Amino acid sequence: MPSTVSSAPGSPANPGPGDSPGTPGPLRTGDPAKPAAPTGTAGKAPDAVVAEYDEERPARRLGRRLDLAIGVVALVGALVVIRQVFFPISQGNQFYLIVFLALVLPLTFLCYRPGVRRRHHARTAQDGPTADDGSDPGDHRDDPGIADWVLAVAALLVCLYPVLPVPGGGFDAFLDRQGSLGPLDVTMGAILLVLVVEACRRTTGPMLPVVALAFLAYAYYGGFLPVTWPVSHAGLDFDQIVNALYNDASGFFGTPLDVCATYIVLFTIYGAVLDRTGAGRFFIELSFSLFKGSRTAPGRTVALSGFLLGTVSGSGTATAVSLGSVAWPTLRRAGYPADQAGGMLAASGIGAILSPPTLGAAAFIIAEYLQVSYLDVLIWAIVPTLLYYLGIALAVEIDARRFGARAVDVPSRPTLWLLGRFGYHFVSLGVIVLFLALDIPPVRAVVYATAVAAVFGLVERLLSRRADPFEPAGDGREPVRTALRGYAVGLGTALSTGVRAVLPVAAVCATAGVVTATITKTGLGQTLADLLVTAARALTDNPTAVLVVTAVFAAVAILLLGMAVPVTASFIISWVVIGPALLDLGVSAPETAMFIFYYAVLSEVSPPTALAAVASAALTGGDVVRTMLQACKYTLPAFLVPVAFVITDNGANLLWRGDLVDVAWTFGASALAVAALAVVTGGWITAPAGVWERLLCVPAAAFLLYLHPTAIAVGSGFLALAVAVHLIRVRVVRPAPLTEGTPQ
Repeated sequence: MPSTVSSAPGSPANPGPGDSPGTPGPLRTGDPAKPAAPTGTAGKAPDAVVAEYDEERPARRLGRRLDLAIGVVALVGALVVIRQVFFPISQGNQFYLIVFLALVLPLTFLCYRPGVRRRHHARTAQDGPTADDGSDPGDHRDDPGIADWVLAVAALLVCLYPVLPVPGGGFDAFLDRQGSLGPLDVTMGAILLVLVVEACRRTTGPMLPVVALAFLAYAYYGGFLPVTWPVSHAGLDFDQIVNALYNDASGFFGTPLDVCATYIVLFTIYGAVLDRTGAGRFFIELSFSLFKGSRTAPGRTVALSGFLLGTVSGSGTATAVSLGSVAWPTLRRAGYPADQAGGMLAASGIGAILSPPTLGAAAFIIAEYLQVSYLDVLIWAIVPTLLYYLGIALAVEIDARRFGARAVDVPSRPTLWLLGRFGYHFVSLGVIVLFLALDIPPVRAVVYATAVAAVFGLVERLLSRRADPFEPAGDGREPVRTALRGYAVGLGTALSTGVRAVLPVAAVCATAGVVTATITKTGLGQTLADLLVTAARALTDNPTAVLVVTAVFAAVAILLLGMAVPVTASFIISWVVIGPALLDLGVSAPETAMFIFYYAVLSEVSPPTALAAVASAALTGGDVVRTMLQACKYTLPAFLVPVAFVITDNGANLLWRGDLVDVAWTFGASALAVAALAVVTGGWITAPAGVWERLLCVPAAAFLLYLHPTAIAVGSGFLALAVAVHLIRVRVVRPAPLTEGTPQ
């Protein structure tokens, strides 16, 4: 899911009158409508950091009137999306996708800049408001220009062209022309191609558009390649390419956009509503309340808060920054260096995308590609999530001892009071899981959960009659009419925010359709998969070794791809290019999909890009490179555990695809492997670990992750030997206690 914790594209950072706060810190007091002050030594406000470093590139700062108009359009779009769940358009799903793209693509050109952020004069209070929109003093407007409006209108026309009653047109007639498009069809399709690629460039940067254009060039010029080259093909003319993109289920209106227009946008709306009702604030306060009084409390709080905040934000970068804006001052007081704190925040933020019940956008695509229930994908993610946070927990415990972290007294409300007063925020999450277990479609389950969250928000507003229920009641209770009006405005804003936050994902999914259509029409995916397996077999003939080498090659390729393109696009491209290689070697589809999913997500903490780590460093003021390395340290178990999915049959147990006993012993072995990796990266067992202990833990982790009884026994032996060497060394070198008369 795209970020819903940060401000929606183009929306003001300050909540409007009557709005409930977003995700403020647990110690925040005063007017809830005031923006949070910048935290961290870098001097940047959290929203600014998210806007600069999230995959969803900086959006415009719109004037109030235009922002309100776009908000109304987005609100109507949210209602259309929800209506589609219960009353689908009779013309079919492709008709709905055409309408959905016609809604989001024009908004993208109005909400996102064509290039580098324009510099504006920062008006002061003496400058006064602008004459045309009545915006506040100091408001930095960045409204779209004439070219942006032209592109928005063009996008609306070319998206709706297949369903407009133009001469010889109409939806049925357009479908009848599949494979033999007329000149006007080709022209409209070509314009839409340009607009989709440009929208993707505006929202996520140039790399994915460059990749898409490279695939288009391959589709057109592939027929000119020497026939002896494995990647040569018959070639496609321009009309065939446009037909595949514009009038075929594998192009713009293929599975990626289908998933975005159904699952992703609804879960994004749900996250926005949940956040608007104060769930993010509750989750952070609860984490601070649970872990207080010990020197490891700040680190534990970061880990738990990252997991909980993932329910309202599927963006690793946004979660890391939202969490860091609250937790970094506490981590600093506890003695954590900026680099280590930034790495911890990035790792916890990425964990939000990997954790049930609301995984990242690619998880919905997994369910669609594999034709399984989304609940199945959630179940597959349980054990890997536990292992991921086990690695973070061990790293937190080690760091607290290595850096001599201090206990920090953070004022917070009692845990039981928080659960009793605000625990209703967990109910809607339970509704999703319960309804999925009852075999209710995910799109309906999330709508019901959204309704539950909205009802609880209404009850909360009527009972407390305060915009911020976390603040003391005092004498400032609102009249009922004011409370209802404020709630209605907040709910409408949340629905609008959900749609506006999905704009970058829609652009990515439509552009990814260019890649998947090219691969489908040319057969490139299978060709590249064969080349990958051939490269592995050039190194070894052993079938097991071939599988291991292929998995390593695949992991590296996915990480490299993920450095250039967003997570969703990385998964889609990797599935059609790398997936066949693992499937051909006997790996099951679920294990292959989850393997690709995890490495696509982990690219967000992989140097040299690592956007989540870069954003965290900007917030804490730490060194970017060292913060990236610390993030890698925290996430190292997550980098290695997915390999266990695919290299042995027992790896399926890590996805809960075996009986309970098999799941238990594979989890136990993997947990030992994670512990060994924590020793390697953290350098601590009961005291600082020496070189030999850390070296012994390397083969221990490797053998344990192979998940074969013999390998587990060998790995356990290495780990036991490392612990024994450590205990002996510590006992020998430990100084004798001082006695009276001993020189000091």
